[in-house]
Amino acid sequence: MGKFKITFYPDNKTIEVEKGKTILSAAISAGVYINSSCGGDGVCGRCKVIVKRGQVVSQPSGRIKPEERKQGIYLACLTTIQSDLEVEIPAESRIDMDKLTQDEIDLRLKGLFSESEDVQAQESAGKEIFSHSPLATKLYLELPPPNLEDKISDLERLYRQIQRIREIPIMQTGLSNIRHLGELLRNSDWKVTVTLGKRNETTEIVLIEPGDTSVKNFGLAFDIGTTTISGQLVDLNNKKILGTKATYNKQASFGSDVITRIIYAQQQDGLEKLHHTVIDSMNQIIRELVKENNIDLNNVNCILCAGNTTMVHLLLKVDPTYIRKEPYIATANFVPTTRAAESGIKINPRGLLSCVPGVSSYVGGDITAGVLSCAIEDEEDLCLLIDVGTNGEVVLGSREFLISAAASAGPAFEGSGVACGVRAGRGAIQKVKIAAKTFEVSYDTIGKANPVGICGSGYIDILSGMLETGILDKDGKIKEISSKRIRDGENGREFVIVFKEDTASSSDIVISEVDIENIKRAKAAIYSAAITLVKHMELDFKDIKKIFIAGGFGTYLNIDNAIKIGLLPDLERERFIFVGNSSLAGARQILLSYEAMKRANEIARKMSYFELSTEVKYMDEYMAALFFPHTDLANFPSIKIK
Repeated sequence: MGKFKITFYPDNKTIEVEKGKTILSAAISAGVYINSSCGGDGVCGRCKVIVKRGQVVSQPSGRIKPEERKQGIYLACLTTIQSDLEVEIPAESRIDMDKLTQDEIDLRLKGLFSESEDVQAQESAGKEIFSHSPLATKLYLELPPPNLEDKISDLERLYRQIQRIREIPIMQTGLSNIRHLGELLRNSDWKVTVTLGKRNETTEIVLIEPGDTSVKNFGLAFDIGTTTISGQLVDLNNKKILGTKATYNKQASFGSDVITRIIYAQQQDGLEKLHHTVIDSMNQIIRELVKENNIDLNNVNCILCAGNTTMVHLLLKVDPTYIRKEPYIATANFVPTTRAAESGIKINPRGLLSCVPGVSSYVGGDITAGVLSCAIEDEEDLCLLIDVGTNGEVVLGSREFLISAAASAGPAFEGSGVACGVRAGRGAIQKVKIAAKTFEVSYDTIGKANPVGICGSGYIDILSGMLETGILDKDGKIKEISSKRIRDGENGREFVIVFKEDTASSSDIVISEVDIENIKRAKAAIYSAAITLVKHMELDFKDIKKIFIAGGFGTYLNIDNAIKIGLLPDLERERFIFVGNSSLAGARQILLSYEAMKRANEIARKMSYFELSTEVKYMDEYMAALFFPHTDLANFPSIKIK
């Protein structure tokens, strides 16, 4: 079968592919990132490309209008290559995979609280309550040389000297260390530094170096998110964070949610591609962090990762197929500590990789880490953790019990499934106010850039404003009101947020009734998961003293507006605490403390999982929540809807 050259613009990247491959597949191979939130099923209609030259065969799609086809516009996922091609990726179809700016990273990690509120969040979510005993520790040793009275072996001598400093019941080391041990000890005048790593219940001598290198001991904490990958470089000796980087997860090219990625992993080389995509992003973050801090990569001795169950499987190149097949079983929730090199992570070749344990197929290590960082298992009062995202995980509990659930909220709050939705990056509209009588719109964008679209928090503000001003009724329909901003569109009636002359894309930024329906379903899934879990435990929302809002989405979240649309329960606002990236905070705590690691294992074992898909009452609650704010307004006494 012949091969054809495909050139993508404006990237100006060329790749050779076999005849019959889709344009989307060719783009992925070329490292060109096209928006394909449905994973290539032809459903979302977001991978539109312009074929400038060459022959293609395309399946019919209602997502392409006749006038667009005349302009050479096709869906990349439904269009196969029949000759050499020149393909233009328009701005609205591109995924901006640039690194997040430091301001954006800081906002994702800390939130937009006032100084006092930020301190409260840090005290709740990042307090140092565990002893300092990092995943990798360096010890400088001066061993007594052997003599006729002291003739134990070199390895036993090394063990003995370590035991004099640290009480370690079980130790081991690798054959490669033993092979070089005799010569190394003698050439270094019996003065060496050992790197000790915790491998489950065993302490391993990971590395033996001549002289004193104990001051050079670094580790990395990572949150492997479905949308964003965040990493921190930490000095393991003094617990200091040396730098934080974040980038978008390039797996988005294979689908915006875990289910579409699991399906893609079943294709030929699909698992390999998904694995390398996340590893390449992590290695790029690592390279930049060590370079900026002038650190030798060989002194990075361990890495601690938190992520949902699917992300951890893809990180380790473990088949995630059975996560989405009944009865929804992960290959492993408790993954043993391994060599980072086995997964392709480039730190010290003998460095260790450990992952925070998960609870189930849909409540992973990121939630375990979040519970740990919020110290919910130490709380006497009842707490609720809500991670607002595609999966919408919820945890209810205290020191007495922990119970979790996951709702399939969909990617609407991550910017997918809504016409003008974007992720929370530069140019995203993240705060909105609508004037009461004129319906004029004021807004803020991330980075103060020209608007490119609307992120999750922006949509919540918009819906809240439309309800408050009477533009929107409680079932999500836009009322017939005379205004230049209200008009009939392709997806029902729509409300214009920003007219095209003021946008970066030269297109109107709108919210349509179809968009509203998708957001309504997402908010209903999360709220109904929380209330079902609470009622299952024969409790009431009023019994909950603290509600932790986790994740990058919550960074810009207006609690009042989230309650007004029925996403969060109507409680006193001071009960809500935004904790930023609680997954990364928990991963860092575990990286720095074996005590925290043991606590994370206890949390994962203690936490029960409540399967909502088999719970009849959940569907009843979900249907009741498909209104703004809710069918039963008694649940939202502080909210008045026009």
